[in-house]
Amino acid sequence: MLDPQLLRNDIEAVAKRLLDARGVSINVDLFKDYEKQRKTVQLEKEALQARRNTTSTQVGIQKSQGNQEKAAELMRSAAADAEQLKASESKHAEIDGKLKEFLLGFPNIPHDSVPIGESSEDNVEVRRIGAPRSFPFAPKDHADLGAGLKMLDFEAAGKIAGARFALMKGPLARLHRAIGQFMLGVHTEEHGYTEVYVPYLVNADSMRGTGQLPKFEADLFKVVRGGTVPLSDLADSDKLKEIATEFYLIPTAEVPVTNIVRDEIVPLDSLPLKFVCHSPCFRSEAGSYGKDTRGMIRQHQFDKVELVQIVHPGKSYEALENLTGHAEEILERLKLPYRVVTLCTGDMGFAAAKTYDIEVWLPGQNAYREVSSCSNFEAFQARRMQARFRNEKGKPELVHTLNGSGLAVGRTLVAIMENYQRSDGGVDIPAALQPYMGDIKALEPPR
Repeated sequence: MLDPQLLRNDIEAVAKRLLDARGVSINVDLFKDYEKQRKTVQLEKEALQARRNTTSTQVGIQKSQGNQEKAAELMRSAAADAEQLKASESKHAEIDGKLKEFLLGFPNIPHDSVPIGESSEDNVEVRRIGAPRSFPFAPKDHADLGAGLKMLDFEAAGKIAGARFALMKGPLARLHRAIGQFMLGVHTEEHGYTEVYVPYLVNADSMRGTGQLPKFEADLFKVVRGGTVPLSDLADSDKLKEIATEFYLIPTAEVPVTNIVRDEIVPLDSLPLKFVCHSPCFRSEAGSYGKDTRGMIRQHQFDKVELVQIVHPGKSYEALENLTGHAEEILERLKLPYRVVTLCTGDMGFAAAKTYDIEVWLPGQNAYREVSSCSNFEAFQARRMQARFRNEKGKPELVHTLNGSGLAVGRTLVAIMENYQRSDGGVDIPAALQPYMGDIKALEPPR
């Protein structure tokens, strides 16, 4: 969420920055109207609080002097003020709610180093590692390779669940599992991350905290638990909440992992916090119909190893470079060609201040495709979550949050299949993964 004080200080400058960088318009007049109402109610509330305190003191004085009648008169006045104060506090809460909803609709302000642009065509390549392999035969894509191996079955997945799901069998399923285990091992044993296991169903507050709600609800899978309610339970609000709770399937482990620090004040000496989590991810892919319908590139369900860092604000851009390097390390050990690009303002995520995409080479598509996005959100998510630390002066201050895929497991599997394929339809297994495969060195086609 944008800093409301930033808008109060110079909303025109913020509005211009968001319009120029992201093409997003702020209703300046509406914000100013909300601010005017907030200030009016705030002054009224403060005046009533001051009068209540003064009256309370006077009541004590009159009682000590034996002026019971005067004390009773003051108490009646205080009661009237209390009713007014209650109404004023209610109005204040209402206008605060309107301001919060207003601010929740706007994306983060891009860092000055982010290139201005409208689409992925305007992203800037930072570096390119490894050269794409030259095949002496026409390389297949992963869907054809999986079918030939009889280890990847989209038809069975469609029967079970529908489109955009995959079913893996035998050594291919084991390879998928091995990739996740390899990533976790590197990140925990060498990069200093703490592994966490988290809920795959989260509440709306968690989704709101990381920026998925309210703007992107259409991209989520919502689960509502309901059922028959006994008449005896209708008066029990806690039981009603229990049987009608709304949950969301996580679109990424970023959501539950980052929310570990929601409503917390983290000790300064515990920063940075570094977490890694392997989880399934669930996305409705609203608005993407017709895109990447073949194979495993864009699925409703996929696995990802997520890296999350909670850091001191002064160190978040150093942390972004480190986190991106941790994700790159996986591709380098798997000897997969890739490139890193800085996303332009028009291609960057809603909550991000700066993002690097890591794109792996896919011979079957003759293109680089995203396998990780590494982002610094600065205080945008922390302000929504009220995630803070005690700074050097002992005062609470918002942390900065970062995350990145380390990596997307399914897309890494796709890259291995396509880059390590053989002319006979088999797929060699990278040396780094063979210890996780019982020393199986290849996925062999049926004889």
